[in-house]
Amino acid sequence: MFDLDTWQEILDTIRKNRLRTFLTGFSVAWGIFMLIVLLGSGQGLAHGVDWQFRDDAVNSLWVYTGQTSKPFRGRQAGRVVQMTNEDHDGIATGVSGVEHITSRFYLRVPGVMRRGKETATFDVRGVHPDHLYLEKTIVTEGRFLNQFDLSEHRKVMVMGTKVRDTLFHEEPALGQQVELNGIVFKVVGIFTDEGGEGELEKVYVPITTAQRTFAGANNIAQVMFTVGNATLPQSEAMAASVRRKVAQRHGFDPDDPRAMHIENNVENYQRIGGVIRGIRLFVWVVGIGTILAGVVGVSNIMMITVRERTREIGVRKALGATPWSVVALVLQESVLITSVAGYIGLVLGIAVLEVAATQLRDAEFFRNPEVDLKIAIQATLLLIVCGALAGLVPARRAAAVRPVEALRDE
Repeated sequence: MFDLDTWQEILDTIRKNRLRTFLTGFSVAWGIFMLIVLLGSGQGLAHGVDWQFRDDAVNSLWVYTGQTSKPFRGRQAGRVVQMTNEDHDGIATGVSGVEHITSRFYLRVPGVMRRGKETATFDVRGVHPDHLYLEKTIVTEGRFLNQFDLSEHRKVMVMGTKVRDTLFHEEPALGQQVELNGIVFKVVGIFTDEGGEGELEKVYVPITTAQRTFAGANNIAQVMFTVGNATLPQSEAMAASVRRKVAQRHGFDPDDPRAMHIENNVENYQRIGGVIRGIRLFVWVVGIGTILAGVVGVSNIMMITVRERTREIGVRKALGATPWSVVALVLQESVLITSVAGYIGLVLGIAVLEVAATQLRDAEFFRNPEVDLKIAIQATLLLIVCGALAGLVPARRAAAVRPVEALRDE
């Protein structure tokens, strides 16, 4: 297999048939190249999906209410459904499987914040302590809101890094006081968020404080909670339970789509994940099909090579060459072509993914296309094995050549 004369003869044969060898190698290289690029693209789409869901917990349900669109038990359509703290408590204690839960209260007027000579307007939200689990808030200084802040109606706030930079610049903000619509609050925490620049311009205060201070009574705008490791059917059952409880408290038809809407992120994530899995399966089918087409091309070329060298093979056998030496000659040429072409396709595929990752760094739905190097190498090795198998049939035909018949060949 490693005889120098044999390899020199193989290389000489390749040089004499440059175009044919190039086209054969190109089909093989193109197959592995397409497989690598398609696998990397599928991974890029998967990363894009994860990027889209980076800001919110994927195992969460978000409850919104609106206006009724159906009459119900003598009540007219068009009534506004306003959730309250009792709805939050009813969901927290009455729905099995709730993990982390929070509600939101929004100020009716813009949140004007003042610190010394600096004045700016930001989005201020009244929330519960579990809110950081729903929004994946990352506290970088101090702490987030806690239960004592709620029960004692403390005037404290947690602000995003953009808010801190605007009001305090280079000065420390933790423990300082800031006016919010004329009311003094104490800064107890600074946070960052992977959701983008807009999320860093948020300010969180205890929901009970916001309701009391800014005339919110016990009203809330929405309820959000995580469902732990619940499956999709379990999350849907939880959503149905929430719908029944809220509908019963506020007197509307549970099937009224406008009175209440529940955004199920478990369903959304699994649905998009299913699409990604389908794309990945399609990628493998197309990639393997392309590789097989290249392998078939190698087999056909080797068949032609054996046919063209029939007289030569006959002379070899007449001079004492063994059938195995003839088989090895053909197999070595086949493996050489597939190995070199497969390696070129592998390198080019990885290079294209690296360039794409650099150029599409800030893309929303396609990020960091990459391929597992282990899988790429395994695919290339599989290609080489297939190349050997592709050359096996013509090799066996070459070994079966009878010297007398070969010498008569025209």
